Amino acid sequence: MIQVFVRDFVPSALAYLMNDEPDIVKNFLLRTLHLQATVKRVDCFTLGQGVMPASFKVLHNPERNTDTVIADFGEAAIGRVAPVDSGFWWIILLRAYTRATGDYSLANMPECQRGMKLVLSLCLAEGFDTFPTLLCADGCCMVDRRMGVYGYPIEIQALFFMALRCALQLLHDEGDGNDFVRMIEQRLPALTYHMRSYFWLDFQKLNTIYRFKTEEYSHTAVNKFNVIPESIPDWIFDFLPTNGGYFIGNVSPARMDFRWFALGNCMAVLSSLATQSQAKAIMDLIDERWQDLVGEMPMKLAYPAMETHEWRIETGCDPKNTRWSYHNGGSWPVLLWVLTAACIKTGRPQMARRALELAEQRLVTDGWPEYYDGKDGRYIGKQSRKLQTWSIAGYLVAQMLLEDPSHLGILSIEEDKIIKPKLTRANTLPARLNGSYSRKF
Repeated sequence: MIQVFVRDFVPSALAYLMNDEPDIVKNFLLRTLHLQATVKRVDCFTLGQGVMPASFKVLHNPERNTDTVIADFGEAAIGRVAPVDSGFWWIILLRAYTRATGDYSLANMPECQRGMKLVLSLCLAEGFDTFPTLLCADGCCMVDRRMGVYGYPIEIQALFFMALRCALQLLHDEGDGNDFVRMIEQRLPALTYHMRSYFWLDFQKLNTIYRFKTEEYSHTAVNKFNVIPESIPDWIFDFLPTNGGYFIGNVSPARMDFRWFALGNCMAVLSSLATQSQAKAIMDLIDERWQDLVGEMPMKLAYPAMETHEWRIETGCDPKNTRWSYHNGGSWPVLLWVLTAACIKTGRPQMARRALELAEQRLVTDGWPEYYDGKDGRYIGKQSRKLQTWSIAGYLVAQMLLEDPSHLGILSIEEDKIIKPKLTRANTLPARLNGSYSRKF
C-alpha cells in the first residue's frame, strides 16, 4: 500500500518541476482532481463538492494486478477534520506546473477550470462572516491536530491569499468564470487590508496593543476586536526585536494568538501578502531570533511551545504535542524549501545557505527524520518517522533554488498594485443612502 498526502507531495512536485520532470506532477493534479469529484461522506453528512482529499491510498491487488485508489477527505483523519489547505495547494501547484512548463493546456481543461471553481465556491460563498478571512476548525492544515489554531489561522489565510492570486491567473474570464474572477477581485483588497492591518505585529504595533482601551463601540474604535491588553503573553516583549515583525497566528474577537508560525509567514512573503517592508521585517526577525526559530535544525513550525496549563487546555493533553515536540515547537526539515524561497525573494540567499549547512550536518546521518524535538531542535522527534519523502524533497528544493534562483518564478508572485485597498473615511450611514457606494477598491 502507498499513501500520498496532498500537502506532503507539494515539495516533491516542485522538485520534479525544477528537474524538468513535469509528467508526474500532471498525473498527480489530474488524479486528485478526479478524486474531488467523488461523493464525500463523514457518517451521515455529505461534504461540499469542492473539498480536495487530504490524502489517498493506492491498494494493489497482486492476483488481478490492479490498483485501487481510496481517498480520505477527513473521515479517517485525526479529529475528523476536512483539509482546508488541500484545495489551495492544488491551485498553487497547478500554477507552478503552468509556469514551469509554459503549458496552459492542463489549466485550460474544462475539468481543471471546474475543479478550481468548486474550491473557490467553498471559500467565497456568502455567509455571516464580518471578516474576509476564512473561519476554520483546529487541525485543518499542516497543524492537523488540536493546537489552538481554530478561528482564522495564518497558514490558511496566507494559502488562501496565494490561491486566489494563482486562480486569477488561471481562470477563464468568460461565462461563470467571469463571476469567479469578479468575486476574487472583490475579496483580495479586503483580505489584503485585513491581514496587513490586524495580523501584522511589529514593535510599534505591540506598543499600541499594550495601550489598548477596551469596550469601545462605533466605527471609531481603535481596539476593533476588543483585545484585553492583559492577555498579551510575557514572552512576546522579549522576543520581538525593534526592527522585526511578523504575521501573528490568529486574530478573532477578544483573541490574538501571538505565536510565530513559519509556513504562514514564509508563504506571506512568497505571495506578496506581506509588503516589501513587512517581508524585510519577517526576515529580520528570523535573523535576530535565529537560535529560537532555527536553532540546530531548520526550522520551528511554531514558536514558542505551549506548556503546563495552556498545553492541557489547547491540545487536550495531546501526548504527541508535548512542549518543543511535533507541532508544538518541533523543528521540521521540510520547511527548508519555504524558508529558502523567502530568503531568495528578499535578497538574503546567505541566510538560506546557513540553514542548509545546519541541516546537512544531521539529516543524512539521522536518516531524514520527519521532525526534531527540543528547544534548539537537537533531538530526533520521539515519534518521528525516518526516511520521510517530504524532508528529503524540502532539502532538494532548497538546494535547487540556491543553485538556480530563477526557479523561484514558479513559486513567487510579485506584489500587485491593483489589489492595494483604498482607505476611505468611515461612514456610519448605509452605502445605499449616502450615495458613496463603489465596487472598486
